[in-house]
Amino acid sequence: MVGAVSYHPRVVTIWERFREYFADAGVPTDYVLFSNYERLVDAVLAGQVDIGWNTNTAYVSLDHRAGGRTRTLGMRDVDAEWATVIVTRRGAAFEDVRELAGRTLALGSRDSGHAAMLPLHYLREQGLDAERQATLVRFDTDLGKHGDTGDSELHVVRAVARGDADAGALSDAYFSAFRAERLPDVADLAVAWRSPTYYHCNFTVLDSFDEDLAQRWTAALMAMDFDDPTLRPAMDLESVRRWLPSGREGYASLVVAMTDQGRLG
Repeated sequence: MVGAVSYHPRVVTIWERFREYFADAGVPTDYVLFSNYERLVDAVLAGQVDIGWNTNTAYVSLDHRAGGRTRTLGMRDVDAEWATVIVTRRGAAFEDVRELAGRTLALGSRDSGHAAMLPLHYLREQGLDAERQATLVRFDTDLGKHGDTGDSELHVVRAVARGDADAGALSDAYFSAFRAERLPDVADLAVAWRSPTYYHCNFTVLDSFDEDLAQRWTAALMAMDFDDPTLRPAMDLESVRRWLPSGREGYASLVVAMTDQGRLG
């Protein structure tokens, strides 16, 4: 049983096709949808679902609450090189993040690793304590979804475009998508800073999950073929061309960020 969050109607389309695929692959799988990642994490810990399709924030929270007794089964190719960008209006870029001191920085939902927690973490590493040295404008429009909807990041770019903020943090993926859609709000914005890469979503199980079943399910996941015309539409909707192994190493920065920012109990 896989648990996922219904951040968009397409999630049903994705998992209806994936359910058929896993059945054909000899690993019958069903899914349960949740309204937010906190409920999903609770469900994995309670044994109500076996596998959580988690954001990076949900994974770190789950692993912390499980005392480190979790395993990751896989992630999308795009999850392996996720990054945060800070955008400004053209001509207003900065060369050093410390130049943001005394200026206004827009952030996405406070439970978003990529649009809130990690930007603050990386900026601090590079010499700017944005929570103290800058004015933060937060857009908590999709709490519980951990930034999946992109709504808070849309508010971020609009705030920068209007001049309500000097700079704004969002995922490189969403900024690229806004550009591809020719969103008027991003026409005069440019990337001024880019974070190191980190891991984003993954499939997580507790250590108690049957090892043989985990191996068979993971093998089926990795065997998904984007060139299969019956799978491509669902894989496109999930923004994945191939599945990759995951691991703890790509979440180290987020663990530090969530600890320092009081996001872990």
